[in-house]
Amino acid sequence: MIDAALIEKCADPSLTPAIVEEFIAAAGSEDPLNVTVRAGSKTFLVPKSKSPQEAMKLVQDHLGNAVVRVGLTQYPVGIGVTDKSQVTADVFDTCNNIKIGTALFARVYRVVTKWYGTPVQEAFEDAIEAYQTGYFDGEYVLTVKDPGETVELAIPEADTSMEDAPATDSGASGQDPKNELRQQLWAQDPNKADIGVDLSGIGDFNRE
Repeated sequence: MIDAALIEKCADPSLTPAIVEEFIAAAGSEDPLNVTVRAGSKTFLVPKSKSPQEAMKLVQDHLGNAVVRVGLTQYPVGIGVTDKSQVTADVFDTCNNIKIGTALFARVYRVVTKWYGTPVQEAFEDAIEAYQTGYFDGEYVLTVKDPGETVELAIPEADTSMEDAPATDSGASGQDPKNELRQQLWAQDPNKADIGVDLSGIGDFNRE
């Protein structure tokens, strides 16, 4: 679990600590140097980085040809990047990664909640899915206009309903339909969508 003081200092102020914790637990990584590389529906096995410099080398090698997500929040570094030199090792700084990752998720969560019309629990799960795939309701959601902080967000509740639930048949193929949808959305390369978007509204890499 992320230190509460770190969340208070670094996370987007529009999100409660509970939302931040659940978001990182669901969509993030425990390794601040983690780099995930995905092209289409395939995730590439990349070496574990031992330093921000090694992690940046992985980003530089794959950015533009694949979807690259980094750090604790698995922030998609391809958004708004027109030149690889625009991405610096600051994306692997723990506080900065939390700052930009939670800012992006907050925007996605508000978009999804506005679509629902009311702050319901289902909006959180859909927002996590949208953050991971880049798509919600058929639209590339990571670059859409922020509806504003007046949108009230539901605090996710711990889901224990499946702990004692009997196993269910997911079909002859044994595949989860929701996972199949995720694979289809991942196959749509987010790095090819609105690549020239200004990131100034999400986070400032150089800000303390």
